[in-house]
Amino acid sequence: MTTLADRTIAALRAEHDGLVSALGAFTPDQLTGPSGASDWTVAQVYSHLGSGAEIALAAFRAELGEAETPGPDFNQSVWDRWNALSAEAQAAGWRTSDEALVAAFEALTPEQRETVTVNPGFLPQPIPLASFAGMRLNEVAQHSWDIRVAADPAAGLTSDSADLLAEHLSGGLGFLLGFIAKPDAVAEPVVAEIAGTPYRIEIGDDIRLTTEPSTATATFDGPLESAMRLLAGRLTAPWTPAAVKVTGNVTLDDLRAAFPGF
Repeated sequence: MTTLADRTIAALRAEHDGLVSALGAFTPDQLTGPSGASDWTVAQVYSHLGSGAEIALAAFRAELGEAETPGPDFNQSVWDRWNALSAEAQAAGWRTSDEALVAAFEALTPEQRETVTVNPGFLPQPIPLASFAGMRLNEVAQHSWDIRVAADPAAGLTSDSADLLAEHLSGGLGFLLGFIAKPDAVAEPVVAEIAGTPYRIEIGDDIRLTTEPSTATATFDGPLESAMRLLAGRLTAPWTPAAVKVTGNVTLDDLRAAFPGF
């Protein structure tokens, strides 16, 4: 039986391989063209993922005792170095950096996958390896969409990644929604069921994704991948499938305002 850590690491490998294929299809002009992230080019998204992989691997190796804990200026030095690269070098560098992180996860023994804990650097205490890998998947899956949608306006999250993000965000990574969501954007408490799934988006004094039973006040009718993009601010009008509808005491625009994204 595969564990959450196993499935998350496998999803990171699939996302990596998919982005390698996407990279091979982009022309130099497309690399410097717009992505699904409003402020970044395609190459800049690759750069963000590459620098993020380098930073994550440094924290991971430090927790395993394979390297020293990065100093307070480490992250900024990594970002500065990546930002100074050309578009082609940013994209090529991502491939090497991300491969190193994914391979490090894959090299863990079954026991390590269940016992290793990692502090990404901004939390009061370490989190399980499954959650640390899940944080990386949350970033990779959404930014992978940013890249792929530049070439395919109908692109969505992969079904495996969407399923895993829902599992993580309704579990150990629920705190991430608190970092980016704005519950004050809705006028009254909302319990929006995601049709066809066990998940509900609850908005009150705070925001959470949950599988706990509660009376729904609204329904998000659409693919789970669209709901996961909504939570990351990536279900804006140009990228919303026609089949997506929201009914009840909240509108889709209200939900978009509550989840401005990252």
